[in-house]
Amino acid sequence: MTLPLPRIPDSVTDRLATLRSRAGSAVFSRVAGEEGSGRRARILGAEGPRWFDDDAAIRRVHGDASMFVGGLRALLLQSLHPLAMAGVAGHSGFRGDPWGRLQRTSYFLAATTFGPAEEAERVIERIRHVHSFVRGTAPDGRAYSASDPHLLRWVHVAEIDSFLAAHDRYGREPLDPAGRDRYVADTARVARELGIADPPETAAELADQIAGYRPELRGTPEARDAARFLLLEPPLPLAARLPYGVLAAASVGLLPRWARAPLRLPWFPVTEATAVRAGGTLITAGIRWATSAPPQPVPPPMPPVHP
Repeated sequence: MTLPLPRIPDSVTDRLATLRSRAGSAVFSRVAGEEGSGRRARILGAEGPRWFDDDAAIRRVHGDASMFVGGLRALLLQSLHPLAMAGVAGHSGFRGDPWGRLQRTSYFLAATTFGPAEEAERVIERIRHVHSFVRGTAPDGRAYSASDPHLLRWVHVAEIDSFLAAHDRYGREPLDPAGRDRYVADTARVARELGIADPPETAAELADQIAGYRPELRGTPEARDAARFLLLEPPLPLAARLPYGVLAAASVGLLPRWARAPLRLPWFPVTEATAVRAGGTLITAGIRWATSAPPQPVPPPMPPVHP
């Protein structure tokens, strides 16, 4: 005879729902910023054709909680190009406004992946305009420009390689080989709109292009400083440090070995295959649980109060 499962008291259910809602709101506010609710409405609620269908591989990857691990890995990998790192250090304000940079990046990804074509094109145009002003001289004396197609392509391939690696390991439904190729092809559409020449169209081409950049990569002092800030000095309240530390360990665990020594990051294969992987699975599952809660209604704006 099968015994019935004990019923969870309504009070416990209500508390869990409240906890889930609060955790989801906290994550959303960090990633989307104060304008998040309005931006969400512009992306998800607006009418009009999209660049990608509902079942597109890019939507499956970019809509998953594994993006939190992939995004941090992408920043670490991108920093290994001295010219890309010089542009970040000189213009992005990643130390003074790290959350603002995260929010702008998350909006770009959301708008181009899920938003109407009109909004995606508007965001792309704004980014290309900003890039036209990001130029300077790296510490090694070389000139750099954020509009340089070769440099743009490095940022692109490091990013999508990271998102794909994180989704392969921590995604709810990892892609099969054909799906991985479709994802890379989807992201190539966005890359071309940004002015990137010859973006990869398959996972094999992605791996080849990453390998082709390796002779240009260096562990500069600026890159190591950025890694230290991202991994050890995030501007977070004390309560968030432990889950962020698990997230950071999972992102480092996905880096290839050749990318670690330049950033002075350790490699512990047994620990990474067990404790780090388990922690990464747990933290992404927790983020997925929190962020899949139904969004709270947005209160109407208060009328202005004049002195």
